[in-house]
Amino acid sequence: MKIHLTSIFVDDQAKALRFYTEILGFVKKHDVPLGETDRWLTVVSPDEPGGIELLLEPAGHPAVRPYRDALVNDGIPLAQFAVDDVKTEYERLRGLGVRFTQEPLAMGPVTTAVFDDTCGNLIQIATQPR
Repeated sequence: MKIHLTSIFVDDQAKALRFYTEILGFVKKHDVPLGETDRWLTVVSPDEPGGIELLLEPAGHPAVRPYRDALVNDGIPLAQFAVDDVKTEYERLRGLGVRFTQEPLAMGPVTTAVFDDTCGNLIQIATQPR
């Protein structure tokens, strides 16, 4: 068994696609219309185009807003993405206007930082211990 797809709820799929591709650097993999307004919209790492897909899922279900609001209010990231160097990525993203809620923080062998994805979520970036 392995993870093939995971999802993140977003307020606006078009805005999310722009942020996740143009700012974060992911690549669009699937974009299939579902009904009148929603899409099956996934992105992948350019380093692993056949790898795990991230579904940019519409946040329309009534349970989503209270769940995400509670996480954001408590400063809890909804997802974590691996980067080679948190400090370098932090500086790159800040230069593109990304708002961080936690600056790079070393915790033993791992360094993390947390940013607002502009779509209703906090996202953590982290280096992985080697």
